[in-house]
Amino acid sequence: MRSLFLLTFLFSALSAKPQTFRPDEIARWQKRAKTVTIARDTWDIPHISGKTDADVVFGLLYTQCEDDFARVEENYIDAIGRMAEVNGETALYHDLRARLFMDTTQAIAIYRKSPKWLKSLLDAFADGTNYYLYSHPHIKPRLLTRFQPWMPLMFSEGSIGGNISVISTERLKAFYTNTQWTSVVNDFDKYDREPTGSNGFAIAPSKSASKNALLLINPHTSFYFRSEVHVTSEKGLNAYGAVTWGQFFVYQGFNQNCGWMHTSGNADSMDEYVETVEKRNGAYYYKHGNEWRLVKTEKVSLPYKTDKGLQRKEFTIYRTHHGPVAGQLGDQWITISMMNDPLNALAQSYLRTKAKDYESYKQVMKLNGNATNNTVYADRNGTIAYWHGNFVPKRNSKFDWSQPVDGSDPEADWKGLHAIDEIVQVKNPVNGWLQNCNSTPFTVAGSNSPAKSQYPTYMAPDEENFRGVNAVRVLGRKTDFTLDTLIAAANDPHLPGFEGLIPSLVQAYQTQAEKPEGQLKTLAEAIDTLRNWNTCYGATSVATSLAVFWGEKILRMARQRVPNGQRFDFLTFTDFMIKNTTPEEKVKLLTEVVDELTRDFGTWKTAWGEINRFQRLTGKISETFDDSKPSFAVGFMPSTWGSLAAFGARTYPGTKKRYGSVGNSFVAVVEFGERVKAKTVVNGGHSSNPASPHFNDQGALFSAGKFKDIWFYPEDIRQHVGKTYHPGE
Repeated sequence: MRSLFLLTFLFSALSAKPQTFRPDEIARWQKRAKTVTIARDTWDIPHISGKTDADVVFGLLYTQCEDDFARVEENYIDAIGRMAEVNGETALYHDLRARLFMDTTQAIAIYRKSPKWLKSLLDAFADGTNYYLYSHPHIKPRLLTRFQPWMPLMFSEGSIGGNISVISTERLKAFYTNTQWTSVVNDFDKYDREPTGSNGFAIAPSKSASKNALLLINPHTSFYFRSEVHVTSEKGLNAYGAVTWGQFFVYQGFNQNCGWMHTSGNADSMDEYVETVEKRNGAYYYKHGNEWRLVKTEKVSLPYKTDKGLQRKEFTIYRTHHGPVAGQLGDQWITISMMNDPLNALAQSYLRTKAKDYESYKQVMKLNGNATNNTVYADRNGTIAYWHGNFVPKRNSKFDWSQPVDGSDPEADWKGLHAIDEIVQVKNPVNGWLQNCNSTPFTVAGSNSPAKSQYPTYMAPDEENFRGVNAVRVLGRKTDFTLDTLIAAANDPHLPGFEGLIPSLVQAYQTQAEKPEGQLKTLAEAIDTLRNWNTCYGATSVATSLAVFWGEKILRMARQRVPNGQRFDFLTFTDFMIKNTTPEEKVKLLTEVVDELTRDFGTWKTAWGEINRFQRLTGKISETFDDSKPSFAVGFMPSTWGSLAAFGARTYPGTKKRYGSVGNSFVAVVEFGERVKAKTVVNGGHSSNPASPHFNDQGALFSAGKFKDIWFYPEDIRQHVGKTYHPGE
C-alpha cells in the first residue's frame, strides 16, 4: 500500500501542471547561482566554473536547459518510463521495458543510500534544472515540471543506446498481450543499422611529431545527441567534452591529464535465458536444477495519453532469479540478465572525468559500471590503452552465449564478474597506435593485438568491419602524427567495402556486353566512371553516387537470399553479395541507378555532394528538411562501406536530396603535453535556437571535415569570451 501511495504521489508531483517552487528553495538556488560562473566563448561553448563539483553540476544543468530544455526533458521522460504519457498508447511497451528493470521507488531508495559526494551532485542536478524552470516561466514542459534528484539514477548510461534499448519492445508486447511474436532479427540486421557506433584512435609518443600522446574522439550518434561543455571546480574537476543532454558528467572527453573515448562493443554483458515454466494452483513456477522455484510477480499500472485524457493499463511483470521475463519461445519464457547497478554506473561515469593517469583511470573501472562500451585512452605521461568492455560476467564456456541458454541448468548461471585485468585489453603496444571502430579487439593494434585464443568467446564476439580495416590501414602507414594529420586520418576517404563489389560489377557488365543481344551501350560511360574510380568518396565525385546507390540495391537484394540461421559480418556478407547475385542482376541494378539519378537530378552524372547534404532548419528533436532551402554538401557517408567519418543520410517526404541525421556528431582530437591542445567540431552549432548566430555556425566546418580550436585554459578563455554571467541572469 505504501508503494502504491508513493507512486501515486510521484506521478502527481511530476505532472505537467504549473509547478510552484517554495521560497526557501528559490533562495537556496539564488545563493548557489552567485557562486557559479558561466563564460560562453565565441562559439557559444559554456565554460562553467564553481567552488565545488556540486556548484558546477548546478551550473551545467542550468546551461543545458538554456541550450535545449526539450532534449533534457525528453531524455528523462524516456529514462523514467513515461513516454506513453506524452506519445500515447504506442509507447506503453517502451515504458514497460523501463519498468522491468527499475522504477521510481527503487531509484529513491538508491538515492537515499548514495555516498555523500554523489548525493550532493544529484541534489545539484535537480536544483540546477528546477532553477532554470523557475527563472524561465515561459518554458512549458511537456510533462516534467519538477526534476527530482533520483532521476539520474535511471539515466546513468551516457551512450547512444542504453542497456535496455537492445530488448525488443515487439517481443515484449507479444508476451504481455499473449500474442505471437513474428519478427525475425538476424545478426546481419544488427550490422546493417545506420551508424550509432564510434571510432577511437590513440597515438603513442613514438608516432607523434610532438612526442606527446594524441587521442581521436569520434562518436557516431544521432545528431545533436550531446552538447559540448567545459566544467571546472576548485576541487579538481577540469573536464572538457561531450555531455548527453540531462547528464552531469563528460561522457566523451578529456581533462588536463588524460582523455577517454567510448566505442559501442559486443563484450557480452547481458544474456537471455530460456525458462521452463509450469502453472500450479494459479501461480507460475520455473525449473532450476532439481527444484521448481516460484516465479515472482509484480502488478504495475502504466498511464498513457488519449484524446479523453490519461488512461491506464495493468500489467503483471514476471521475474526469475535471472531477471524479468521479456519474451517467449514456444512454451518457454525468455528472461534477461544484465547489469542493473545504477549507483556504480553513475559513480564511475563521473569519477573517471577526474582521473589523473592510467592507474587512477583503471581504478575507477574496477566499479564495473560500464556495461555497453569499450574505452580508448591516452594521457600526458604518454600512455595509450584500450579495454574491451568493462562489466563482463563470468560464464561457463560450454554454452553458446550468443544464443539464449537453458535457464534450468544451474551451470548457466553467472559466476560473478571478471576482474579488470581479465578482460581484453592493450597498453602501450610497440606499433604506437590503437584503434577501435565497433570492431574486433583482435585488430586493435594491428599485428600487436591480443590473441583471440587467450579469451573466452563471450568476452569479445565482435567481428571485423570495414571501418576497422580502414583504420588499421590508415594508422599503420603513418608516422609523426599531429592534430591536423590525425584529423586527416579520421577523414580518410577510402571505402574498402567497394574494393570487391565494383570489380564484380565491371566484370558482370563485360560478360553481358559480349552477348549478341546485349544492348548496354547506355551504361558504358557509367561503367567507365566506376572502373576508373579510386574507391574514395568525395563531394565532387560522380562515381561515389553511382557506387552508393548501386551498393544499397545489391545489399537489399542479397539480404533477401540469406539462409535462415546463417550469420554474417559485413566482410563476409560482401562475398555473399558477389556470389549470390547474377551478372544480369548486377547490371540491371546499375541501369535502375542511372534511371533514378536521371529522373531525380536531371542527369546520372550527379556529384555525391549534390545529393548528400547537411541541413539544419528548426532545431527540433525531429528535424524537417527542404530541398529548396540552404544546405551543405557532404562527402562522407554511411559507415557500411568503411567510411571512417560517418554520415547517415536519407530522403524525407518531399525531398530528392538525402539529409544526414546520424553519424559524426561531437568530434575531437587532443594532444596531451605540458599543456593540453585540442580541436573539435559539432554538427551545426551549439545552440538549438534557429535565431541564434550559433545555431549553424559550425555547419560548414562539419560538412567539410574541418575543426575549430578550443579554449581550455583560463587565460585563453578570457581572450575568446562572448559573455559571462551567473545562472538566473
